[in-house]
Amino acid sequence: MEAWAHGAPPSMLIERAPAKVNLTLHVLGRRADGWHEIESLVAFAGCADILAFAIGGPLTLTVGGPGAAGAGPDQDNLVLRASRRLAQAIPGLRTGRFHLTKRLPAAAGLGGGSSDAAAALRLLARANGLSMNDPRLREAARLTGADVPVCLERRARVMKGLGEELGPLVRLPPLFAVLVNPRVALETGKVFARMGLAPGQRSPSAKNATPLDLSTTPAFVASLQNGANDMQEAACALAPIVGEALTLLASAPATRLARMSGSGATCFGLFETRHAAARAAARMRGQRPAWWVKATVLR
Repeated sequence: MEAWAHGAPPSMLIERAPAKVNLTLHVLGRRADGWHEIESLVAFAGCADILAFAIGGPLTLTVGGPGAAGAGPDQDNLVLRASRRLAQAIPGLRTGRFHLTKRLPAAAGLGGGSSDAAAALRLLARANGLSMNDPRLREAARLTGADVPVCLERRARVMKGLGEELGPLVRLPPLFAVLVNPRVALETGKVFARMGLAPGQRSPSAKNATPLDLSTTPAFVASLQNGANDMQEAACALAPIVGEALTLLASAPATRLARMSGSGATCFGLFETRHAAARAAARMRGQRPAWWVKATVLR
Protein backbone atom coordinates (compact mmCIF):
# COMPACT_ATOMS: atom_id res chain seq x y z
CA MET A 1 0.00 0.00 0.00
CA GLU A 2 1.40 3.39 -0.98
CA ALA A 3 0.66 4.90 2.45
CA TRP A 4 3.21 2.49 3.94
CA ALA A 5 5.75 2.48 1.12
CA HIS A 6 8.63 2.18 3.60
CA GLY A 7 7.31 -1.00 5.14
CA ALA A 8 3.81 -2.15 6.02
CA PRO A 9 3.10 -2.57 9.74
CA PRO A 10 3.22 -6.25 10.76
CA SER A 11 -0.26 -6.00 12.31
CA MET A 12 -1.89 -4.67 9.13
CA LEU A 13 -5.25 -6.19 8.14
CA ILE A 14 -6.86 -5.90 4.70
CA GLU A 15 -10.47 -6.07 3.51
CA ARG A 16 -12.03 -5.77 0.06
CA ALA A 17 -14.98 -3.39 -0.31
CA PRO A 18 -16.84 -4.70 -3.38
CA ALA A 19 -19.17 -2.71 -5.60
CA LYS A 20 -22.85 -3.08 -4.73
CA VAL A 21 -25.18 -3.57 -7.71
CA ASN A 22 -28.94 -3.02 -7.48
CA LEU A 23 -30.39 -5.68 -9.75
CA THR A 24 -33.84 -4.23 -9.05
CA LEU A 25 -34.74 -1.01 -7.23
CA HIS A 26 -38.37 -0.16 -6.53
CA VAL A 27 -39.16 3.18 -4.89
CA LEU A 28 -42.28 2.50 -2.84
CA GLY A 29 -42.94 6.05 -1.70
CA ARG A 30 -41.75 8.96 0.40
CA ARG A 31 -42.33 9.01 4.13
CA ALA A 32 -43.73 12.00 5.99
CA ASP A 33 -40.21 12.76 7.27
CA GLY A 34 -38.95 13.09 3.69
CA TRP A 35 -37.02 9.81 3.43
CA HIS A 36 -37.76 7.45 0.54
CA GLU A 37 -38.67 3.81 1.12
CA ILE A 38 -37.26 1.29 -1.32
CA GLU A 39 -37.16 -2.42 -2.04
CA SER A 40 -34.07 -3.65 -3.85
CA LEU A 41 -32.39 -6.92 -4.76
CA VAL A 42 -28.70 -6.30 -4.19
CA ALA A 43 -25.69 -8.28 -5.42
CA PHE A 44 -21.95 -7.66 -5.13
CA ALA A 45 -19.33 -7.50 -7.87
CA GLY A 46 -15.78 -8.79 -8.11
CA CYS A 47 -14.36 -5.26 -8.50
CA ALA A 48 -13.67 -3.48 -5.24
CA ASP A 49 -11.93 -0.80 -3.24
CA ILE A 50 -9.22 -2.06 -0.87
CA LEU A 51 -9.10 -0.98 2.77
CA ALA A 52 -6.00 -1.62 4.88
CA PHE A 53 -5.86 -1.20 8.66
CA ALA A 54 -2.83 -0.92 10.93
CA ILE A 55 -3.88 -1.64 14.50
CA GLY A 56 -2.82 0.85 17.15
CA GLY A 57 -2.81 4.58 17.68
CA PRO A 58 -5.46 7.19 16.99
CA LEU A 59 -8.09 6.77 14.30
CA THR A 60 -6.83 8.17 10.97
CA LEU A 61 -7.48 7.69 7.26
CA THR A 62 -5.47 8.26 4.11
CA VAL A 63 -6.83 7.73 0.60
CA GLY A 64 -5.05 6.83 -2.63
CA GLY A 65 -5.71 5.03 -5.88
CA PRO A 66 -7.26 6.10 -9.19
CA GLY A 67 -10.56 7.18 -7.61
CA ALA A 68 -9.06 9.12 -4.69
CA ALA A 69 -10.04 12.54 -6.05
CA GLY A 70 -13.74 11.64 -5.92
CA ALA A 71 -13.65 10.24 -2.39
CA GLY A 72 -14.18 13.62 -0.72
CA PRO A 73 -12.43 15.00 2.40
CA ASP A 74 -10.70 12.24 4.34
CA GLN A 75 -12.11 13.39 7.69
CA ASP A 76 -15.70 13.18 6.39
CA ASN A 77 -15.25 9.78 4.77
CA LEU A 78 -17.75 7.06 5.70
CA VAL A 79 -14.84 4.87 6.85
CA LEU A 80 -14.19 7.26 9.74
CA ARG A 81 -17.89 7.92 10.37
CA ALA A 82 -18.55 4.18 10.80
CA SER A 83 -15.46 3.73 12.97
CA ARG A 84 -16.44 6.61 15.24
CA ARG A 85 -19.95 5.20 15.60
CA LEU A 86 -18.56 1.87 16.74
CA ALA A 87 -16.03 3.51 19.07
CA GLN A 88 -18.87 5.45 20.72
CA ALA A 89 -20.73 2.20 21.33
CA ILE A 90 -17.71 0.24 22.59
CA PRO A 91 -15.49 2.12 25.06
CA GLY A 92 -11.85 1.06 24.72
CA LEU A 93 -12.24 -0.13 21.12
CA ARG A 94 -8.84 -0.74 19.53
CA THR A 95 -8.49 1.66 16.60
CA GLY A 96 -5.63 2.58 14.29
CA ARG A 97 -4.72 3.81 10.83
CA PHE A 98 -6.79 3.13 7.74
CA HIS A 99 -5.60 3.44 4.17
CA LEU A 100 -8.21 3.29 1.41
CA THR A 101 -7.20 2.43 -2.15
CA LYS A 102 -10.10 3.87 -4.11
CA ARG A 103 -10.74 1.95 -7.34
CA LEU A 104 -14.49 2.37 -7.78
CA PRO A 105 -15.96 5.59 -9.20
CA ALA A 106 -17.66 7.89 -6.68
CA ALA A 107 -21.36 8.89 -6.70
CA ALA A 108 -21.85 6.07 -9.17
CA GLY A 109 -24.73 3.99 -7.80
CA LEU A 110 -22.31 1.28 -6.67
CA GLY A 111 -22.42 1.98 -2.93
CA GLY A 112 -18.65 2.46 -2.87
CA GLY A 113 -18.57 4.67 0.22
CA SER A 114 -21.02 2.41 2.04
CA SER A 115 -18.99 -0.67 1.15
CA ASP A 116 -15.83 1.08 2.39
CA ALA A 117 -17.60 1.83 5.69
CA ALA A 118 -18.72 -1.79 6.01
CA ALA A 119 -15.16 -2.94 5.35
CA ALA A 120 -13.96 -0.64 8.16
CA LEU A 121 -16.46 -2.23 10.55
CA ARG A 122 -15.32 -5.72 9.53
CA LEU A 123 -11.69 -4.73 10.15
CA LEU A 124 -12.50 -3.28 13.56
CA ALA A 125 -14.45 -6.43 14.39
CA ARG A 126 -11.44 -8.58 13.48
CA ALA A 127 -9.06 -6.37 15.47
CA ASN A 128 -11.29 -6.46 18.54
CA GLY A 129 -12.59 -10.04 18.44
CA LEU A 130 -16.17 -8.99 17.76
CA SER A 131 -18.72 -11.29 16.17
CA MET A 132 -20.26 -10.09 12.94
CA ASN A 133 -23.61 -10.63 14.67
CA ASP A 134 -22.72 -8.19 17.45
CA PRO A 135 -25.71 -5.79 17.63
CA ARG A 136 -23.38 -2.84 18.23
CA LEU A 137 -21.72 -3.53 14.88
CA ARG A 138 -25.10 -3.69 13.13
CA GLU A 139 -26.26 -0.49 14.81
CA ALA A 140 -23.08 1.36 13.81
CA ALA A 141 -23.70 0.29 10.23
CA ARG A 142 -27.32 1.47 10.32
CA LEU A 143 -26.41 4.85 11.78
CA THR A 144 -23.65 5.41 9.22
CA GLY A 145 -25.75 5.12 6.07
CA ALA A 146 -28.66 3.39 4.37
CA ASP A 147 -26.53 0.99 2.29
CA VAL A 148 -23.99 0.09 4.97
CA PRO A 149 -25.98 -2.75 6.64
CA VAL A 150 -26.39 -4.71 3.40
CA CYS A 151 -22.67 -4.25 2.64
CA LEU A 152 -21.54 -5.86 5.89
CA GLU A 153 -21.91 -9.44 4.61
CA ARG A 154 -21.34 -8.70 0.90
CA ARG A 155 -23.91 -11.29 -0.16
CA ALA A 156 -26.99 -11.02 -2.36
CA ARG A 157 -30.25 -10.27 -0.57
CA VAL A 158 -33.30 -8.01 -0.66
CA MET A 159 -33.17 -4.81 1.36
CA LYS A 160 -36.22 -2.74 2.24
CA GLY A 161 -37.29 0.41 4.04
CA LEU A 162 -34.40 2.87 4.15
CA GLY A 163 -32.03 -0.07 3.68
CA GLU A 164 -32.15 -1.29 7.28
CA GLU A 165 -34.58 -4.17 6.66
CA LEU A 166 -32.59 -7.10 5.31
CA GLY A 167 -34.10 -10.27 3.90
CA PRO A 168 -32.42 -13.69 3.96
CA LEU A 169 -29.33 -14.31 1.86
CA VAL A 170 -30.09 -15.20 -1.76
CA ARG A 171 -27.98 -17.81 -3.53
CA LEU A 172 -27.72 -16.44 -7.06
CA PRO A 173 -26.96 -18.55 -10.11
CA PRO A 174 -23.77 -17.46 -11.94
CA LEU A 175 -24.25 -13.88 -13.14
CA PHE A 176 -21.71 -12.59 -15.64
CA ALA A 177 -21.92 -8.83 -15.93
CA VAL A 178 -20.38 -5.73 -17.43
CA LEU A 179 -20.41 -2.55 -15.33
CA VAL A 180 -20.20 0.75 -17.20
CA ASN A 181 -19.84 4.24 -15.73
CA PRO A 182 -19.64 7.18 -18.19
CA ARG A 183 -17.54 9.18 -15.70
CA VAL A 184 -20.51 11.25 -14.57
CA ALA A 185 -21.38 11.59 -10.88
CA LEU A 186 -25.06 11.58 -9.89
CA GLU A 187 -26.17 12.64 -6.42
CA THR A 188 -28.89 10.39 -5.00
CA GLY A 189 -30.76 13.33 -3.50
CA LYS A 190 -31.04 15.07 -6.86
CA VAL A 191 -32.39 11.94 -8.53
CA PHE A 192 -35.00 11.51 -5.81
CA ALA A 193 -35.92 15.19 -6.17
CA ARG A 194 -36.39 14.73 -9.90
CA MET A 195 -38.84 11.90 -9.20
CA GLY A 196 -41.00 14.51 -7.48
CA LEU A 197 -42.64 12.48 -4.72
CA ALA A 198 -44.11 14.68 -1.99
CA PRO A 199 -43.68 13.73 1.71
CA GLY A 200 -46.26 11.09 2.56
CA GLN A 201 -46.88 10.18 -1.10
CA ARG A 202 -46.78 6.57 -2.29
CA SER A 203 -45.19 5.99 -5.66
CA PRO A 204 -47.85 5.51 -8.36
CA SER A 205 -45.46 3.34 -10.39
CA ALA A 206 -44.10 1.21 -7.56
CA LYS A 207 -43.91 -2.47 -8.44
CA ASN A 208 -44.57 -5.32 -6.09
CA ALA A 209 -41.70 -7.65 -5.27
CA THR A 210 -40.81 -9.76 -8.28
CA PRO A 211 -40.78 -13.53 -7.66
CA LEU A 212 -37.28 -14.80 -8.36
CA ASP A 213 -36.60 -18.01 -10.25
CA LEU A 214 -33.17 -19.10 -9.02
CA SER A 215 -33.10 -22.44 -10.84
CA THR A 216 -30.87 -21.36 -13.74
CA THR A 217 -29.20 -18.18 -14.94
CA PRO A 218 -31.61 -17.72 -17.92
CA ALA A 219 -34.63 -18.26 -15.66
CA PHE A 220 -33.31 -15.82 -13.09
CA VAL A 221 -32.56 -13.12 -15.66
CA ALA A 222 -36.05 -13.61 -17.11
CA SER A 223 -37.54 -13.00 -13.65
CA LEU A 224 -35.37 -9.87 -13.26
CA GLN A 225 -36.84 -8.52 -16.49
CA ASN A 226 -40.18 -8.22 -14.69
CA GLY A 227 -38.57 -5.80 -12.25
CA ALA A 228 -37.13 -2.33 -12.80
CA ASN A 229 -35.03 0.47 -11.39
CA ASP A 230 -37.59 3.17 -10.64
CA MET A 231 -34.85 5.81 -10.45
CA GLN A 232 -33.61 5.15 -13.97
CA GLU A 233 -35.94 7.54 -15.81
CA ALA A 234 -35.14 10.46 -13.50
CA ALA A 235 -31.40 9.74 -13.71
CA CYS A 236 -31.51 9.69 -17.51
CA ALA A 237 -33.32 13.04 -17.49
CA LEU A 238 -30.61 14.57 -15.30
CA ALA A 239 -27.73 12.90 -17.17
CA PRO A 240 -28.72 11.77 -20.70
CA ILE A 241 -25.36 10.00 -21.00
CA VAL A 242 -26.83 7.31 -18.70
CA GLY A 243 -29.34 6.52 -21.43
CA GLU A 244 -26.47 6.32 -23.89
CA ALA A 245 -24.69 3.79 -21.68
CA LEU A 246 -27.88 1.72 -21.42
CA THR A 247 -28.34 1.77 -25.19
CA LEU A 248 -24.76 0.64 -25.82
CA LEU A 249 -25.08 -2.18 -23.29
CA ALA A 250 -28.42 -3.32 -24.68
CA SER A 251 -27.02 -3.41 -28.21
CA ALA A 252 -24.01 -5.56 -27.29
CA PRO A 253 -24.19 -9.12 -28.66
CA ALA A 254 -25.72 -11.61 -26.19
CA THR A 255 -26.95 -8.99 -23.69
CA ARG A 256 -29.75 -10.50 -21.60
CA LEU A 257 -30.59 -7.40 -19.55
CA ALA A 258 -29.35 -3.79 -19.35
CA ARG A 259 -30.27 -1.64 -16.35
CA MET A 260 -28.97 1.17 -14.15
CA SER A 261 -27.67 0.45 -10.64
CA GLY A 262 -28.75 2.53 -7.67
CA SER A 263 -29.25 6.19 -8.49
CA GLY A 264 -26.70 5.95 -11.33
CA ALA A 265 -24.72 6.70 -13.29
CA THR A 266 -23.32 3.14 -13.43
CA CYS A 267 -25.26 0.71 -15.61
CA PHE A 268 -24.88 -3.04 -15.90
CA GLY A 269 -25.46 -5.63 -18.56
CA LEU A 270 -26.00 -9.33 -17.83
CA PHE A 271 -24.65 -12.06 -20.10
CA GLU A 272 -25.02 -15.82 -20.22
CA THR A 273 -21.29 -16.60 -20.24
CA ARG A 274 -18.07 -15.12 -18.91
CA HIS A 275 -16.68 -14.90 -22.46
CA ALA A 276 -19.72 -12.99 -23.71
CA ALA A 277 -19.29 -10.48 -20.88
CA ALA A 278 -15.57 -10.11 -21.60
CA ARG A 279 -16.24 -9.52 -25.30
CA ALA A 280 -18.90 -6.94 -24.49
CA ALA A 281 -16.55 -5.12 -22.11
CA ALA A 282 -13.81 -5.01 -24.75
CA ARG A 283 -16.33 -3.71 -27.29
CA MET A 284 -17.49 -1.00 -24.87
CA ARG A 285 -13.93 0.12 -24.12
CA GLY A 286 -13.32 0.48 -27.84
CA GLN A 287 -16.49 2.53 -28.26
CA ARG A 288 -15.99 4.75 -25.20
CA PRO A 289 -12.33 4.59 -24.11
CA ALA A 290 -12.76 7.32 -21.48
CA TRP A 291 -15.49 5.42 -19.60
CA TRP A 292 -15.00 3.10 -16.62
CA VAL A 293 -15.80 -0.45 -17.81
CA LYS A 294 -15.43 -3.71 -15.86
CA ALA A 295 -16.37 -7.29 -16.69
CA THR A 296 -17.18 -9.11 -13.46
CA VAL A 297 -19.22 -11.80 -11.71
CA LEU A 298 -22.08 -10.82 -9.38
CA ARG A 299 -22.73 -12.79 -6.20
